[in-house]
Amino acid sequence: MDDNALSRQEAPKPKDRTFRAVLVPHRSLSPAGFVTLMSLLGLVSFVAGVAFYLAGAWPVLGFFGLDVVLVYIAFKLNYRSGRLYETVDVDPAALTVTRVHPSGRCETHAFETAWVRVEFSERHDGRTEIKLRHHARELHFAQFLNDDERRDFASALKGWLIEARGGVRI
Repeated sequence: MDDNALSRQEAPKPKDRTFRAVLVPHRSLSPAGFVTLMSLLGLVSFVAGVAFYLAGAWPVLGFFGLDVVLVYIAFKLNYRSGRLYETVDVDPAALTVTRVHPSGRCETHAFETAWVRVEFSERHDGRTEIKLRHHARELHFAQFLNDDERRDFASALKGWLIEARGGVRI
């Protein structure tokens, strides 16, 4: 047997990434819906404020403007927190979780695929959590998903880890 044939047989075949998921918080109000809501709220507040002004209660007009500003600020803060996302990459060598904060700061946590465990727990009140455990390290993640989404994701992640390990369960 020649040397080239032997090296072709022994060389490990590169595997493609087994799995990649991007986890994002759910936001039920689209940007167009936000503009519509704020327009309607502003219109109602303006009409009500003018009615109070004409009735002689002019200080109330400022409070109607203030409530629109406070609702606007609350939505902007909510949308800002919605920019948080996490990516989960699983390949034969590593499971990597990258958390990108609204400020743009990234945290990356890497675990050896062979030794990491996905732990899913459910409390008596029905709340759930997912964590990764690798020896003494543990990482809580996917906290912004709802309970059913966490349950489904934990199950899928366990399956992808088994596949990345070549069918070996730990």
